Amino acid sequence: MTEGKWSITLRRFGYGGKPSERHAGSPKSWLMHQINNYDPSPESLRQLPGTNQIAQQFGEYRQLRNGDQEVRRTARRALRRHVQNAIGARIATAIETPDHFSERLVHFWANHFAISTEKRGAGPLAGSFEFEAIRPHIFGKFSAMLSAAESHPAMLLYLDQAQSIGPNSRRGLRAAQRGRRRAGLNENLAREILELHTLGVRSGYTQQDVTEFAKALTGHTVPAIRGNRRDRQNRNGDMAYRFEEALHEPGTKTVLGKKYGPSGAREAAQILSDLAVNPATARHVVTKFARHFTSDDPPPALVSRLENDFLSTGGDLRSLTLALVNSPEVWAEERNKFLTPWEWSIMSARAIQPSVLQPRQIRRMMINLGQDLWKPGSPAGFDDAASQWAAPESLHRRVEAAQTLGQRGARHDARALGPELYSGIWSEHSALAVARAESPAQAMALLLASPEAMWR
Repeated sequence: MTEGKWSITLRRFGYGGKPSERHAGSPKSWLMHQINNYDPSPESLRQLPGTNQIAQQFGEYRQLRNGDQEVRRTARRALRRHVQNAIGARIATAIETPDHFSERLVHFWANHFAISTEKRGAGPLAGSFEFEAIRPHIFGKFSAMLSAAESHPAMLLYLDQAQSIGPNSRRGLRAAQRGRRRAGLNENLAREILELHTLGVRSGYTQQDVTEFAKALTGHTVPAIRGNRRDRQNRNGDMAYRFEEALHEPGTKTVLGKKYGPSGAREAAQILSDLAVNPATARHVVTKFARHFTSDDPPPALVSRLENDFLSTGGDLRSLTLALVNSPEVWAEERNKFLTPWEWSIMSARAIQPSVLQPRQIRRMMINLGQDLWKPGSPAGFDDAASQWAAPESLHRRVEAAQTLGQRGARHDARALGPELYSGIWSEHSALAVARAESPAQAMALLLASPEAMWR
């Protein structure tokens, strides 16, 4: 691919171009600038409340269980607004930022460590999870991101870790004596860390490894959900996370053949540290990374090159990103990735730049297209394969959305915008279809529904 083909670069690595947007230098220099000058906390996100503040509100809401119902409804609406505000900020940032390569990386890693707003308690924390556990680490060590993600209250709540109790812990033995059946070990987080976040399926771990890892994870909890006065606030004023020894399963744990002696909170940290640099983790993670930026069946040479970089640097994500950018496979002219609803919606909004189109309207469109933000349906996150999003019904909905957006973007001349946004790839067929449109709105709809607008 020649250096002048900005349209492919902007869509493959970012969220597409804007009308009359110009870039200096080469496409690769644009990517390198973002790697070297990344701001993990853009102004559009700085005013959002942090995890501790939201967790405290959630704890106070739980205390209203038997209180005034109107007060309870008001508190519930306040928690929902955290989700709405975070979604709005994420959408607005993706549309307006000039650094949308780094934004795409944030969103890739957030989807790798997927959580859902549908889970009670985790929902209001979805935004702070992405902003605090993912954004600061996209050019750091994978181990740091892994640790931050697995210990964040949103993940502990989403995968039920906050309720996991070691059967032989002080709290577990006390609960057993009182005949409480609900108290016990929960393996959800341990299983998903091994299957999705690190090693991947069929990588050699066993059910026994899952159980042992789950025991090591006990004690990592969210004080705000526990409900008694002692747990409402610890000595540091942190309602979001703490390690509670009384919940922790005692004894040595053995995971993947390695023994981890009793060390409280350090047990899980040590296991995560080892998992982060495991060769199976390297293969699993870089395959997803390569697939996201090339094709549903990524080039084996690229995967091997990224795998070697991951292993040789101990999972340095800046180095991994540089290895990606410097690989010839990602600069191929073939466009083999079909846009997900999130990608297509953001790229379309950037293309038409309507001042009247609000983030909440874009979100409604994404919901209709089947990809509501932070609602992936499972801990595996959203699939970005064409088979998931290019089915006839999905395409029909996308065409309908293009018609709606066409009305919003009718002030642009789609005949001129097509070759500008898709320079070098705008086909005669698409140009003819847009030229024959009966109205500016229809012309814009045809542009947004064209093959050039569907693939990156």
